[in-house]
Amino acid sequence: MSLERFEKKKTLDLRKKHIGPSCKIFFSHDPIKIVQAKGQYMYDEKEQSYLDCINNVAHVGHCHPDVVKAGAQQMELLNTNSRFLHDNLVVYAQRLQATLPEKLSVCYFVNSGSEANDLALRLAWQYSGHKDIITLENAYHGHVSSLIDISPYKFHQLSDAEQNQFVHVAPSPDVYRGKYRADHPDPATAYADEVKDIINKVHKKGGKIAAFIAESLQSCGGQVIPPVGYFQQVAEHVRKAGGVFIADEVQVGFGRVGTHFWAFQLQGEDFVPDIVTMGKPIGNGHPMSCVVTTREVAEAFMSTGMEYFNTFGGNPVSCAIGLAVLDVIVKEDLQGNALRVGRYLTNLLEKQKEKHPLVGDIRGCGLFVGVELVRDRSKLTPATAEAQEVIYKLKQQHILLSADGPHRNVLKFKPPMCFTTDDADLVVEKMDHILTELEEALGLKLPNTVNPENECSKRKLPTDENGHQYHSGLVQSRGSSQQTKPLTT
Repeated sequence: MSLERFEKKKTLDLRKKHIGPSCKIFFSHDPIKIVQAKGQYMYDEKEQSYLDCINNVAHVGHCHPDVVKAGAQQMELLNTNSRFLHDNLVVYAQRLQATLPEKLSVCYFVNSGSEANDLALRLAWQYSGHKDIITLENAYHGHVSSLIDISPYKFHQLSDAEQNQFVHVAPSPDVYRGKYRADHPDPATAYADEVKDIINKVHKKGGKIAAFIAESLQSCGGQVIPPVGYFQQVAEHVRKAGGVFIADEVQVGFGRVGTHFWAFQLQGEDFVPDIVTMGKPIGNGHPMSCVVTTREVAEAFMSTGMEYFNTFGGNPVSCAIGLAVLDVIVKEDLQGNALRVGRYLTNLLEKQKEKHPLVGDIRGCGLFVGVELVRDRSKLTPATAEAQEVIYKLKQQHILLSADGPHRNVLKFKPPMCFTTDDADLVVEKMDHILTELEEALGLKLPNTVNPENECSKRKLPTDENGHQYHSGLVQSRGSSQQTKPLTT
C-alpha cells in the first residue's frame, strides 16, 4: 500500500494554494516529499532513502519504537490538562531536574521552544522588575513577537522595522570570525566586557537589565562555540545589574554535545544559569518543551497573583513521551555515541581542512559540528555560493545537510543521535569529492592561491535550499533585492 495520498506535483500545488507563502520549503526548485522515516534515515514517495544530517528534532532517531509505544499506550488511557493530578507530570519533572544543577528545580511545561523562551522572558521581567534584554548577534530564539524582537537572525531582515528600544545586541562570541578571535589573549573576558559596556550604557539612559539570553551554542548564528569563562563573567555582570541569565538549550540540549547533558555545562561546573529553556529534541518530534528555573524566580512569578495555566503543557501523553526519550538516551548510550561519533566526524573534517582551501574552520562539540567555507583563509571571504552547491550536490547523493550563519556559509551537522561512524565516513567522502570539483573549477589551491583565470564568474551561482540566489555574498530572492534567510530547523 502506497504511503502517498497524492502525486508529488499535486501535493506541491495544494501547498502553494493553502499554506502561507512565507512558510518556506527545503530545496524549493526540486523539493523532497518525505513519507516515512526511521532512525537517521528519511524516505521519499519512491522509497529512496536520505541520510538525515539536519534533524536535531528526531533526537533519538525518527519514529523510535519505544517513544511511539509510550505515546500510544498513554493516549489509550488518558490525556488531559495538568489541573488534574497525574503521576507522569511529577515523575518527568523529577527525572528532568536530575539532569540539571540542584538549584534549577522548578519546571513549567509548554509546547514549543518559542513558547518556552517567551515564558522565560516573562519570568525574568517579573523577577527583576526590569525591562531591558541583552541578546547576541545572529541569535534566534523563536517565532512569536516577543522573540522576534530579541532574534537579530530574524529582525535584521526587516529593513523598515525599528529595533525594540529595550533590546540590546552584544557581539557574538565567535573566536573565528568575530571581533575577538582565537589569537586574542582572553577572548572570554573581552566579549564579556562588551556586555558590561552595554549594561553601563543602558544604566546611563535610565534603563535596567532584566536578562541576558543566549543559546548555549549558537546554531543559526553559525555553530558558534563560546570561549570557556564567557558565560560566568556575563552572568556576574548581569546579576550585579539585577538581571538573570537565560540559557537557551532548545537546539543543543539532551546530550548532543557528548561530554555533558546540557551545552551550558561546557562552560564549567561553576556556571549555573537562572533559567534554562528546552524544546525540539525533548519529545523526539512530539510538540513539547520546558522552562526550568530556581525557586526564587518561580515564587516571584507567582507573586503577580496571575495564575499560569497551559492547556497542553505537561499533559500525560507528552510526559510519557518525554520519559521515553530520556530512557532511550540512557539505554542506547546516545550521549556517549554523540561524543564518540562526533569526535570521529570532527577528525575526518579536520583532515578535509588540511586538504581543501575552501574549508576555513571546523568547530563543534559532539554531534553539533560546523564547517565554515571560505574563499580566502586570510581574509575569511565567505564561500556562500559554494556552501549551497555542496548542499545541493549532497542532496543529489541522497544526503541532507544545511548551511547557516550570517553569511550562509557554515555547513551544519546536527543529525539524530543514532548517527554512526559509517554515516560520517559516507558524508565526508561525498563532501571530499564535491569540494575537489569546486576547487578545481574555481582554481583554488593550497596554500591559498587563486588562479588568475578564476572560473567563479563563469559559473552559474546556485540557489539556496529555499530558492534564493546568491550574488556577491548576499542571498537575493528572485525578483527582490531584500536580504533573506533560509529555513530554521
